[in-house]
Amino acid sequence: MDTEEFPLPRSRMANERLHAVIPGGAHTYAKGDDQYPENLAPVISHGRGAHVWDIDDNRYIEYGSGLRSVSLGHAHPRVIEAVRRELDRGSNFVRPSIVEVEAAERFLATVPTAEMVKFAKNGSDVTTAAVRLARAATGRPRVAICGDHPFFSVDDWFIGTTPMSAGIPAATTELTVAFPYGDLAATEQLLTRYQDEVACLILEPAGHTEPPPGYLTGLRELADRHGCVLIFDEMITGLRWSEAGAQGLYGVVPDLSTFGKALGNGFAVSALAGRRDLMERGGLRHSGDRVFLLSTTHGAETHSLAAAMAVQTTYVEEGITARLHALGARLAAGVRDAAASMGVGDHIVVRGRASNLVFATLDENRQPSQQYRTLFLRHLLAGGVLAPSFVVSSALSDADIDRTVDVVAQACAVYRKALDAADPTPWVAGRPVKPVFRRLA
Repeated sequence: MDTEEFPLPRSRMANERLHAVIPGGAHTYAKGDDQYPENLAPVISHGRGAHVWDIDDNRYIEYGSGLRSVSLGHAHPRVIEAVRRELDRGSNFVRPSIVEVEAAERFLATVPTAEMVKFAKNGSDVTTAAVRLARAATGRPRVAICGDHPFFSVDDWFIGTTPMSAGIPAATTELTVAFPYGDLAATEQLLTRYQDEVACLILEPAGHTEPPPGYLTGLRELADRHGCVLIFDEMITGLRWSEAGAQGLYGVVPDLSTFGKALGNGFAVSALAGRRDLMERGGLRHSGDRVFLLSTTHGAETHSLAAAMAVQTTYVEEGITARLHALGARLAAGVRDAAASMGVGDHIVVRGRASNLVFATLDENRQPSQQYRTLFLRHLLAGGVLAPSFVVSSALSDADIDRTVDVVAQACAVYRKALDAADPTPWVAGRPVKPVFRRLA
């Protein structure tokens, strides 16, 4: 399929409708049409398994589904069946439903490093609750975030540190400091500089590279020595690294951890988990000052909790994490071989754990390039591959992976032409894609 034969007329009209009534044209910035080549931002009709269809009736093999949340594939039978069982029983009551305790017990059985759990709807809900709890427990004002990780929360304590800090008081932002991933010495210097001021260290326990040997253990020791709370943001690593997250894989226990994304397979559910003595500060069975931990109207929707239980059961019984790794390894090897065979192996670079692959698009000087990313995405879309990342779902087949690699090879051939010309502009066909975090639209 040639890109010039891929105009997406209905999607273009729908995008205009979206922008007319929704700021940014989407409810998540990472789903915005500025993240895709000009006039090539498909609007989705429906999905099944690893495939989605747009409203122009094009079918795509999809990666990074639901911003990494749909790890079992769309409309997974076990999840949908669990949700259906709850739908005609009511979804929200004036008192807790029995599903709440069942879901909590299932979660704690799956993540045995945690002692209590509280559910919410979004990752931001629970990361902010973790920060508030750490501040309450320590009496300290500062939050130390890992500066190498891209996102923690929509709330002021984090967004104030990004280029999109409009509307956030400087006094709030000044209370957030950053430490580099993998560098214990620099983190200790930070904690010493702000001695007795840092309430918590919050980070993704792993990302596009594996933790250096001894790093997470060393961070645990640093947090203990300086009296701050260690928080693992397991939004991405939860389930994808192991059923019990990165903490289960690497054997380092944080004080608090946050889960979401894969936990609901697209349904809205997140979790704050951790040590009983910390978590109970948000409860009723302690004698200290009460912490307003989490209190959300829809946090315990029965069908979302049923989805979470079905997801955890499916992961454990069907070995989903291992399947994600196998599929990702097959895809990474295929993409690397295709890029190398087309002479662009140093320019299209696949990174990350097999279950969480991303790609970098580098220019003729081997620097990250939004123009080359645009070229690459454009030709993937034309081949029926929707891939802002190469994050796999377990619904992908080997045939899907092989088809993706064929499309990547075709895109790499064009990429090579652009590199030879030292100018991708003729193959970009419009404005380049843009980073989410930028000061001006």
